[in-house]
Amino acid sequence: MRELDLTSLRLFVTVCETRSLAKAGQAHHVVGSAVSKRMQQLEAGLGIVLLARHRRGVVPTAAGEVLLGHARSMLASADQALLDLSAQGQGIKGPVRVMATLSAILERLPDDIASFLAVPDHQQIQVTIEERNGYDIVQALRGGQTAVGVCWDVEELDGLVVRPYLRDRLVAVMHPAHRLARRSRCAFEDTLNTDHIGMPPETSMRLMLDRMAGKLGRHIAYRMSVTTIDAVLRGTRAGLGLAILPDALIAGRTDGLRVVPLDNEWALRTLVTCTRAEDELSPAAKLLAKHLEQAGRAALHIDA
Repeated sequence: MRELDLTSLRLFVTVCETRSLAKAGQAHHVVGSAVSKRMQQLEAGLGIVLLARHRRGVVPTAAGEVLLGHARSMLASADQALLDLSAQGQGIKGPVRVMATLSAILERLPDDIASFLAVPDHQQIQVTIEERNGYDIVQALRGGQTAVGVCWDVEELDGLVVRPYLRDRLVAVMHPAHRLARRSRCAFEDTLNTDHIGMPPETSMRLMLDRMAGKLGRHIAYRMSVTTIDAVLRGTRAGLGLAILPDALIAGRTDGLRVVPLDNEWALRTLVTCTRAEDELSPAAKLLAKHLEQAGRAALHIDA
């Protein structure tokens, strides 16, 4: 049994798809008799009949169907290899769209992307960042609307390539006179009997907290709904309510306030980077995903 060559496999796939030797020849700019000879040589080399010839054309045999599946996979891998090598030779270029939660954007994602773009070989890569909630990020990844997503691991991430990126803990931030301020820790349930100050309803943080309250058969009473962390902290300083925020976002910004960690298991969160399978990513997207993975490993002290 001889080795398979890519030219014969390309012709074979086209013959199977067009059900015609002549049409396959036209698609590859060769005469039909040359295609027929190639198919006969392919069958002879493998020692098996791959095509059944009828008056209305040709169709793959059972063995031909098996080869067809493998041929498509082999050709896709070969094409991707050529694309990757071409990109390396010319300098990898192209756009990469990133969707991320507000927490990721406010913490360190922009710095990590800036360090990626500072690499000389990445000068022709254009990275755009859009803020979205976790559910929308996952749907955009599955639908091919974004190459890289950064969200919390509480989302439904089945079928995606997921890598740890950042960890934080949710804390309750409040005025020192608040009734919970003297506690060293508190449960999320304890905060539901008081007014909250929160982010807008469509943000990942607000969606997650509302979902957790719903699981308890409760709801959160929001006295203020504002768009920035500074505005949230201003409301807590005024004593209008408490706020639940990631500790990493408020480091160095809570003078005069009390910060009480939540002791719920889900309050310790992991931010992850997500992509589709590697063979579905452009060379530029692969490079960015790898860079963020390495940044996450360094930050979380995970060995490679």
